[in-house]
Amino acid sequence: MSWIQKLYETYNNCQSMVGAGTDDNEVPLLPICHTTQKAQIEIVLDQRGKFKKARVIPKNEARTIIPCTESSGGRTSGESAHPLCDKLQYIAADYAKYGGNKASYHKSYIDLLSAWINAEKNRKLELIRNYIKQGSVVQDLVEYKVLVVGKGKKLIKQRVGNKEKKDALDIFDLLPGRTNKKAEIENWQADAFIRWIVEIPNEPQAAVWSDEEIIDCWIKYYSSTKKDKALCYVTGKESYAADQHPAKLRSDGDKAKLISSNDSSGFTFRGRFLKPDQAASVGFETTQKAHFALRWLISRQGYRKGDQAIVAWATSGVSIPKPTDDLFSILEFNELPSDESSTVPTAQDLAIKLKKKIAGYGKELGDTTGVVVMGLDSATPGRMAITYYRELTGSDFLQRINLWHESCSWIHNYRSIEVQDNKTGKMKKKYIPFIGAPAPSDIAEAAYGRRVDDKLRKTTVERILPCIIDGQQIPRDLVESVVRRASNKVGMEDWEWNKTLTIACALFKKYNRKENYAMSLDPNRKTRDYLFGRLLALADSLEGWALNKAREDRETNAARLMQRFSERPYSTWRTIELALAPYKARLGGKSKKRQRMIDEVICSFNDSDFLSDKRLSGEFLLGYHCQREFLRNNREQVDDTDNENSETTNNTNR
Repeated sequence: MSWIQKLYETYNNCQSMVGAGTDDNEVPLLPICHTTQKAQIEIVLDQRGKFKKARVIPKNEARTIIPCTESSGGRTSGESAHPLCDKLQYIAADYAKYGGNKASYHKSYIDLLSAWINAEKNRKLELIRNYIKQGSVVQDLVEYKVLVVGKGKKLIKQRVGNKEKKDALDIFDLLPGRTNKKAEIENWQADAFIRWIVEIPNEPQAAVWSDEEIIDCWIKYYSSTKKDKALCYVTGKESYAADQHPAKLRSDGDKAKLISSNDSSGFTFRGRFLKPDQAASVGFETTQKAHFALRWLISRQGYRKGDQAIVAWATSGVSIPKPTDDLFSILEFNELPSDESSTVPTAQDLAIKLKKKIAGYGKELGDTTGVVVMGLDSATPGRMAITYYRELTGSDFLQRINLWHESCSWIHNYRSIEVQDNKTGKMKKKYIPFIGAPAPSDIAEAAYGRRVDDKLRKTTVERILPCIIDGQQIPRDLVESVVRRASNKVGMEDWEWNKTLTIACALFKKYNRKENYAMSLDPNRKTRDYLFGRLLALADSLEGWALNKAREDRETNAARLMQRFSERPYSTWRTIELALAPYKARLGGKSKKRQRMIDEVICSFNDSDFLSDKRLSGEFLLGYHCQREFLRNNREQVDDTDNENSETTNNTNR
C-alpha cells in the first residue's frame, strides 16, 4: 500500500491544483466523486429553465469535469448514469423517437438527479431537471440545427453533402467514428455527450461543470450515501469503504484498474475470503484522491507509449526531471549549444548547465523530500500492474539522474525543432546538437529498428529504467545489439544510421566506464579497436572527398564494407586501401595530409594487433565517430586547400 499512500499524500499537498487546466491537452487534478469526459454539445438554458441555444463544442474545449458515481466513473456500458452531464441515451426522453438504437436509461438518470436535488437544493440543478422532464432535448437540438435528421425525422449516421464545402464545425467532425456491419465508418449523433450552461442574472458562473457550489454539493451528497465503514489500510483510520476504484489512469479510454475485486465468479479471492473487503480495504476518499493524483501526474509529467506508463514525482508537488527524457528535453532550448559544431568545450559547458539545472531542482525540492518512480503496464484491457516502483529522497534521485547523463553521454544530432524558413516562410526542421544520454525509447529503436515491436520496446524501456534510477549496469546484449546495427551502415537510411551510431557510442562508453573514453579524438589511445575505427573514418573521408569533387552520389567502399570490417578488420582494410588508389590519384597532392594521417595511425599499431583479423568491439565505433568529427570540425588542419569540402553528404550528420 506504499504507492497509494504516497499518491494520497501528493494529492493533499496539491489541493490548490484541483480543477485547474481543463483544455483538451491537459488532464486536471480532479475533485473526488468526479471524472472527465469529452463533451460534443453544449446546451444553454435561461433563468426559467427554457432552451435558449446550443452549440457544437470545438475539440480544444471538449474536456469537461463532471460529477460521477463509483460505478458510472468506470462504466463501459449499462445503466450506470452520471448525475448531471451524460450522453443523449441517458438524458433525452425522446432518444428512441429520433432513432436511438440503444437501450434508453433516461429513468435512472432522472432518479439519480432528483435524489441529489432533494438532498441538496440548487437552483441550477432544478432548472436542468425541469427542462429534461419536458422530453424535448433531441427535438430542440434538431430545431437548432446542432443534430441532423433525415427521412422519417430520424438522426442520420453520416454527413450528407460535400465536406469540403462545409465552413462551420458540425457534430460529425467531433464524434468518434465507429464501424457498422457493412464496415463503413459512422459518426453516430445519438452518442453525443451533453454538458450544461444555465444563465441566471447576477450569477457570473454559468457553466455548471465549473461551478464550485455544484461540485461541493455533489461531493457532500454522494459521500452521505455511503453507509458501510471499514478500516482503511492506507490511512489506518476507519472510514467509508470504496465499492469500486477509478479507472482512466493512462488516458480517457483506459478501463484497466490497479485495484479490482469484482471477480465474484472467478478465483481471485475464493477459497481464502468470502468477500473482497476481507482481503484489503481502502477508504472511498483515499482511493479517489490517490488514483486522481496518479492520472494527473501521468498526463502532466509521465512517459506514455501504448499500454506502458512511467512517471516520477515529488510528493510535495514540485517539478522534477523525467528519468525517461534525454538532455534535449530536460534543458530548455536556450540552454543548448547555439554553435554549428559540437566540440569538447561545448560538452563541458553543457555539463555545467546540467549541474546548474539539477541544483535548481534540488534547491526547490530539498534533500529529504520524497520522490517516487513508478512504472505501469497492462496485459489485459481490465487489469493493470505496477511493473517498477522505487522511493528515493530528492537528493538521491537528482544525483542518479545527473550520473546517468554524465556516464552515458555522447554528442547527438537527431533532435530537432520547427523553425520558419526566412525565404519561403514555411516551417522546417532545424537539428540541434546536444550532449547527454539518449532517451530509453530511442535506445530501443537503435537496438531493434524504427519498427520495433511494442512489446519489445516496453521490455527494453523497463530494462533501462533500473540503470537510470538504481545505477545498474547497462545490459550487455542491449549494447551488443546497438553496436551490431551501427556497424551496418548500408542497412539503414543515413539519418537513422547517424542516430544509431551516436547511441551505440554512448552505450559502449557507459558499459566500459573504467576506460574513461573521451567524446573528442584521443591521439594517445593506442588500443587496436580504436585505431581501426580511426582508419575506417579516414578512408571514408578521403574517398568521400573525391566522390564529392566528381559530383558522384554513392556510398564509399568504407561505408559498404563497414560490417565486414567490424568482423575481419585486417583483411577488409587491405581491400579498402587498394580501392583508395584511384581516389588518391584523382585528388593528387590535395590528399597528402590525409594519407599522412592514415600512415600515422597504422604506425601506432603493434604489429600483432594490426595483422590480427579478430572481430572488433564497439570501441571501433568510438574511434570512427571521434575521427570523423575531428575531420569535420578541423578542415583547415587536414586539407591542403581551404576551398575544398572534405565531407560528403553521406558523412555529415543529419
